[in-house]
Amino acid sequence: MEPTMPEPRTARLDHLDHRELSDLLDGRWADQRREIRDVCLGESLRKIEGQPLDDYRERVLDQLHELVDRGLVARAFPTHLGGEDNHGGNIAGFEEFAVADPSMQIKAGVQWGLFGSAVLHLGTAEHHDRLLPDIMSLRVPGAFAMTEIGHGSDVASLGTTATYDPAAQEFVLHTPFRAAWKEFLGNAAVHGAAAVVFAQLVTAGVNHGVHAFYVPIRQLAADGTVGDLLPGVQAEDDGLKGGLNGIDNGRLAFDHVRVPRRNLLNRYGDVAPDGTYSSPIASPGRRFFTMLGTLVQGRVSLSGAATVAAKMALATAVRYGSERRQFAGADDNSETVLLDYQRHQRRLLPLVARTYAAQFMHNQLLERFHDVFAGIHDTDEDRQDVETLAAASKPLSTWLALEVTQECREACGGAGYMTENRLTGLRADMDVYVTFEGDNNVLLQLVGKRLLTDYGRAMATMDVAGAVRYVADRAADMTLHRTPLRRAAQSMQDWGSAARSVNEVRDAGVQRELLEDRVEAMIAEIAGDLRTVSGAPAAEAAAMFNSHQDALIAAARAHGELLQWEAFTEALNGIADPATRKVMTWLRDLFGLGLIEEHLDWYLIHGRLSAQRAAAVTAYINRLLPRLRDHALDLVDAFGYSPAHIGAPIGTGVEAERQSEARQYQRRLRASGGEPILEKHVRARSA
Repeated sequence: MEPTMPEPRTARLDHLDHRELSDLLDGRWADQRREIRDVCLGESLRKIEGQPLDDYRERVLDQLHELVDRGLVARAFPTHLGGEDNHGGNIAGFEEFAVADPSMQIKAGVQWGLFGSAVLHLGTAEHHDRLLPDIMSLRVPGAFAMTEIGHGSDVASLGTTATYDPAAQEFVLHTPFRAAWKEFLGNAAVHGAAAVVFAQLVTAGVNHGVHAFYVPIRQLAADGTVGDLLPGVQAEDDGLKGGLNGIDNGRLAFDHVRVPRRNLLNRYGDVAPDGTYSSPIASPGRRFFTMLGTLVQGRVSLSGAATVAAKMALATAVRYGSERRQFAGADDNSETVLLDYQRHQRRLLPLVARTYAAQFMHNQLLERFHDVFAGIHDTDEDRQDVETLAAASKPLSTWLALEVTQECREACGGAGYMTENRLTGLRADMDVYVTFEGDNNVLLQLVGKRLLTDYGRAMATMDVAGAVRYVADRAADMTLHRTPLRRAAQSMQDWGSAARSVNEVRDAGVQRELLEDRVEAMIAEIAGDLRTVSGAPAAEAAAMFNSHQDALIAAARAHGELLQWEAFTEALNGIADPATRKVMTWLRDLFGLGLIEEHLDWYLIHGRLSAQRAAAVTAYINRLLPRLRDHALDLVDAFGYSPAHIGAPIGTGVEAERQSEARQYQRRLRASGGEPILEKHVRARSA
């Protein structure tokens, strides 16, 4: 009798509360996210792969006009201008535009999230009423002209100048050398009619640092047609890029271009008609960082958009891996499903865990961002916290998106390389996310400096007795961890029982302690070394800091990962269904132990783990994988992206149909008795 062939595992378990998990992931603004996801199903908004450059750019511009017509772009703007003052909901929805096409998302971000937001946050009521209506309606497409060829992330050193002429009451914008050309500007090459230009404000012979100016750059006809460049404005097209080719990126330069005094966006710095400069913030450094801090939403939104891309890629790869069969297993008549292989689980499931962690941290960041910009919690400290959180979240999320899209592409084999399955396109479009709105390494250095500052303040506020105790405790800690004593104690505790080792490392308190300890120890070591050059000549101090730059960035990344673990752990408290909470705890453990496993060398060298307990980390991860494999489809389905949203044929069930057809054919062939005999079986019989 023909044996019954096992059907493909679907991993759909009724006791996992799919809806609760989706609500948890989508967060406070779930309705806005889901609205935009469904809007992105419209064919007019979907990316057409392989479109010629000029056609692609015009299509994306048309898509932005459609977004305006559908009333989807004004959430963050003032209510008296037709907006909603809903900053968190605006970004939550904006991030989901990546479902249709990242080019549309980023071009929308340039128009309303950078150009429009600069006017909103750096301008005053007069600017809002005069300029924002045409920006919101897209009658004036605009560019955000900050980055220069010669100074990427170093905004304070921009070369463009804006010199005030009191006789004409105008600012004269000028690009004094080639490296001061504004570069990589969306809307600059073709579509932009105006730009917010960042330049060094000079008045009465004094440079007051970087300020923002509203500058028309092209003629604008009454019917809204954008025409030729205005006198003194030069533009160049960046041309074909590695991704995001629906955006007309370009360069801008200014040859003594004049704009009226009122075009200075003067919320944080103003110039009187006679040229007198004034600012509510006396310190030039603090003023500069306050101005840039108001534009943090770009980093916040990129963090979320990158996580959207990671979720879509994983949904495709996990669905495909749950259907695709390759190589015979225990049963010669049945090939093994890819996701049943441990290696395939190792490739994808930790990335699922990391993506959940990234989303949970992003949800917290978005809440904090909204509270600041809605005026609920808007102190200097609150703003600094949001800037630091965004500087930690954006690198982790954007690097994750690149890793996920590449690994998912490989995990889907040749099918993943086909353009129609979107993985290569997502990978190309996400590539630049790691460098724009702040290079990831530069952002993590900012986080590291904040950690050093907080560490220094904590030390500075200690009294003498407290400082003595701290040094003594730290010395005892170093003695404890940097000798075999600690490792021996762990080995004795775990001796004779691998289960004891596993129980220790899977404990949430132990995971938190290990993750926190690594961050604190790294920062303390860097701070201790830097303290040795306190008061030294500037060159010596700079050299010492530079020699610790890599360690500082590593510590900042470890801090961001700790924040993700804490956000994941906090999210567990919001799960009511016990079975769902259990599965999610496994997923959190996979995330936390994955971080520890990645840095086992550090934990072993610094004596934080014994060899036996370190081995238990990997052992428990390998035990978690098959447990989570049974829930893999539920975990990616909870992301909220249907096959129609993702648009990848291999994620629609077609592979399961192909596999079913092949297996039915083989069944019929065996049942007919006409199946050829394998040579190896003939040889076995004759032997």
